[in-house]
Amino acid sequence: MPVLGLYGGKDQGIPLDQVEKMRTELKESGNPSQIIVYPDADHAFFADYRPSYNKAAAEDAWKKMLAWLKYYGVA
Repeated sequence: MPVLGLYGGKDQGIPLDQVEKMRTELKESGNPSQIIVYPDADHAFFADYRPSYNKAAAEDAWKKMLAWLKYYGVA
């Protein structure tokens, strides 16, 4: 099952080495998943009510998520 992972590069709760490990394992298995890291974003970068909100990352992530859902026939 393909997944879309949208991660903040400054997220202390999800270490980048684990994100990269997942990306590598998905790629090696031939899974069409997409993992995107926003280098300047922190945890919960999409939550506009938190200090970690990152407008640029959130807007880009929203567009990518909508395109992903459309591509896989979910939206």
